[in-house]
Amino acid sequence: MKYPIVRNTKYDYVGQSYASSFPNLHKYPATMLPQIGIDILKEFNISNGKLLDPYCGSGSSFASALECGLTDLYGFDINPLAVLISKVKFTKISINQLLDTKKSFRDNIFEFLKNEENLKTLKTTNITNIEFWFSQQVIENLNLLKHFIYEIKDENIRNFFLVPFSETVRECSYTRNNEFKLYRMKSEDILNFNPDVVGVYFKKLEDTLFNYINFYFPKLEKDVSVDIQYSKFQPTKNYFDVVLTSPPYGDSRTTVAYGQFSTLSNEWTGIDYARKIDGMLMGGTKAKTNISKGIIADYISQINKEDNKRALEVSSFYNDLDSSIKKVADSTKKGGKSIYVVGNRTVKNIQLPTDQFIAEKFEENGFKHLKTYERLLSSKAMPSKNSPTNKTGKTVNTMLYEYIVICEKIK
Repeated sequence: MKYPIVRNTKYDYVGQSYASSFPNLHKYPATMLPQIGIDILKEFNISNGKLLDPYCGSGSSFASALECGLTDLYGFDINPLAVLISKVKFTKISINQLLDTKKSFRDNIFEFLKNEENLKTLKTTNITNIEFWFSQQVIENLNLLKHFIYEIKDENIRNFFLVPFSETVRECSYTRNNEFKLYRMKSEDILNFNPDVVGVYFKKLEDTLFNYINFYFPKLEKDVSVDIQYSKFQPTKNYFDVVLTSPPYGDSRTTVAYGQFSTLSNEWTGIDYARKIDGMLMGGTKAKTNISKGIIADYISQINKEDNKRALEVSSFYNDLDSSIKKVADSTKKGGKSIYVVGNRTVKNIQLPTDQFIAEKFEENGFKHLKTYERLLSSKAMPSKNSPTNKTGKTVNTMLYEYIVICEKIK
């Protein structure tokens, strides 16, 4: 069965970016535009009830929900950096406390730096291949910032100061900043790379404060509850009224490298398994057999003719997505809506109909497919081309459109 798709230019948002509505406090791969969530919730007159995002990332769905009047929000993610960003955005913190902490934090650092020998006394964080990714001067200054951030006793304020720290780690490392995967700069670029780590940090802290104070803090009224869990989604039967999410489009290793993007930040904040996160995400554990039933089976069969390993990797991802949809469906109340914003990735020149798969799986689990909108993928930060054959210079478009799949629970 083919589920109908409606091309809807209203959802293209040509010329708009994430920051058009809600500036992000921290760069993050493949974030859903909050505008999509806002408009789709309004279209279906959803303005109250419990909202779930089972793969919440940096929290776009919560920004959408708050704009539409929803106040009881739940999110799950197993990338510590994603949870950190989301929690900081949607935790209400006293502005005066933040400003007071910033002043004492700055004073402490500059007092400490009056004697440069003090830097040598700080314990170096355990980072894999640290000297490959950072100069000695950058390491010393990141250690300095981290030392004083972890002296902040209030956990919510400490988390707030960690967000610009994470951005500083990335910007002051030898990574190519326009890449999500971990690639090192060219040697000639490294020779001229000498970032002012402390200066970069305080600029990012000011930006984080400005965006939090002006865009997020005003939305966090007394009745707002945003519960973000650092774990895989834990189902609760017939609990949620609406699900709004943008799940991964494929396994993290070969699609959008959430784990690699976050690796250095996660290691600097003490996550000792940071380099294993891509393997923990959807599709991270390889299937033993290919999917042989349903909409996706023929596509996987075509991939299998060319490459059995890739077919098994693709099967792994859809097995995990299927399992997740079952849990989400079971946790949604009768009459509740599921809204999934997805892209149909291409593997071995075969475009995989993830939108159709999602509609099929929700219908198998007591839902009715209401509609699928196709929108131009004009402004999401993710690779537009990749090299599926790994032959130099040979690339294909990965995705041009995104799909908004809306279903309703009827059983």
